[in-house]
Amino acid sequence: MTSEPFLATPQRRRTCWHALFTLVVLVAVVWLARRHWAVLETGAVRLAVADRGWLLVAAAATLVTWPCSALAQQGAVPLRLPPGRLVSGQFAASAANHVLPAGLGAGAVNLRFLIRCGMPIAAAATAIAVKGTAGAILRGALIAVLLFAACPGPLHLPHVSGGVLIIGCAVVAGTIVLLSGPLRPRCRRALAAAWAYIVAVHARPARAAALWGGSLAFVTLHCAVLIAVTRAVALPLPPARVALLYLAASTAAALLPTPGGLGSLDAVLVLALAAAGAPATAAASAVLGYRLLTVWLPLIPGLIVLAVLVRRGAL
Repeated sequence: MTSEPFLATPQRRRTCWHALFTLVVLVAVVWLARRHWAVLETGAVRLAVADRGWLLVAAAATLVTWPCSALAQQGAVPLRLPPGRLVSGQFAASAANHVLPAGLGAGAVNLRFLIRCGMPIAAAATAIAVKGTAGAILRGALIAVLLFAACPGPLHLPHVSGGVLIIGCAVVAGTIVLLSGPLRPRCRRALAAAWAYIVAVHARPARAAALWGGSLAFVTLHCAVLIAVTRAVALPLPPARVALLYLAASTAAALLPTPGGLGSLDAVLVLALAAAGAPATAAASAVLGYRLLTVWLPLIPGLIVLAVLVRRGAL
């Protein structure tokens, strides 16, 4: 009886710090929005008179992102999942991801869905991790490719100070010590189980193609949504550079645990587009249009689908 509050205290403390940090980020974004309200207002007006054809292209690309996410999730699971519920689950997971921070909403929905489909909790968690890892690898590969496509010429590595190198070496050394100490047997068992799962998934070419193809399509379509919106508002940047800026900004914004990157992605992406040479009003319009299509318009329907899936016992 007395051990439960004690065990729950560290988790509550982490949750409090997490919520406080999220609040600080959101307050900072609100302050920036008030300071640059004229730019945002002009950007909203510019979006209202944007090219309807390109906005329809962006909306169509947004609609395809959820089936692609479902395809990637199916590729990470050896057993066959019900297609209709799988796509509905991804739609609901995206809405939950915009309510809870740091991807917790989507992870919880997908985990519950896979468990309801008959997977053990460890295998379900591994499947979600495999899907996330595939997406992260593809993001890194796309960034590397777009660096050469959007930024021709020699690339200069940023200067790294000696203090950063020392800290990095200390972190690596500490990780090696922990893994070679008392945690080594557990880590080896966990890694062996995860590797066996990955081998089992990739032993079936259809599953591997679904995993990597769906993940690549999902990332590419989000880039396409932003590119189409930039075309709609006549933002003067080449598509390859817009895609590169989106991938870099979304990766950086993922480090800030706000729900669905709310505030953090918006601010980073506007700054990135403006730094690349886009007018501030056009950059604000593009980001507003992208977030409107991918977050705000699907949010209420997604939460309704989530409630229906819970009511029907699919989650």
